[in-house]
Amino acid sequence: MSQKAAKIGVIGGSGFYKFLQTKDSSRTATPYGKPSASIKLAGVKGKKVAFLPRHGEHHEFPPHMVPYRANIFALKQLGVERIFGPTAVGSLKPDIRPGDFVVTEQLVNFTNGRKDTFYDGPVTTHISSADPYCHQLREALVEAAEGEGVRFHREGTIVVIQGPRFSTRAESKFFRSQGWDIINMTQYPEAILAREQEMCYANISMVTDYDSGLEGDPNAKPVDNDEVMRVFNANLGKLRSILLKAIELVPAKRTCDCGSALKNARIIA
Repeated sequence: MSQKAAKIGVIGGSGFYKFLQTKDSSRTATPYGKPSASIKLAGVKGKKVAFLPRHGEHHEFPPHMVPYRANIFALKQLGVERIFGPTAVGSLKPDIRPGDFVVTEQLVNFTNGRKDTFYDGPVTTHISSADPYCHQLREALVEAAEGEGVRFHREGTIVVIQGPRFSTRAESKFFRSQGWDIINMTQYPEAILAREQEMCYANISMVTDYDSGLEGDPNAKPVDNDEVMRVFNANLGKLRSILLKAIELVPAKRTCDCGSALKNARIIA
């Protein structure tokens, strides 16, 4: 393992380059192509952390074009075992408001055509995704959010759509009718690919909008990109603080089962 090895990774938006004040970087080639951008490396409370901007340095990769497999594999090659994957999301419920944070517990995939596995054969591999988010990293995020005093939700189900467009009113109504909480375009396959590499993965979502609005509430307008960026920028400092604290709280030893996700997953004739 190289001297640049990092145990903890963060995959986030381009605005997080300032979150890790460093010039040290690596852009590791992978069998799945190049990652979205160079990976920044820095020390956080005595821990080496790797940061990768999901959409590229200039936000050049829309959600359906992000090289998810290359991103996860590049972090794996650097020695990363645990990943925090913060995202911006839309709310599907009145009590989950713009400016809130959600420590996601479950996901539902509504994407299509994405390269979403490392295991195309010849050995068939059936990974369990019953609990896609690492409970140990989720606990660190909950404790960090509590410590920062922000308004947040300890759990939530995220539905992941293909993008890059936002939902129609009918689609949003359907998603709400299923009882799902928030909506996003990038959590799948990112979280599942991390599990396939036996890496821990957790998400904290920053709520920026009400998706296509809320029925019966004329003040809850359909999402537009300007409003997303306004709320995102207003709350970015809080998100950085939560992540820095969560990184500090991550225990040295993994007590979850993420590191043995491939056990009994392969079918060998």
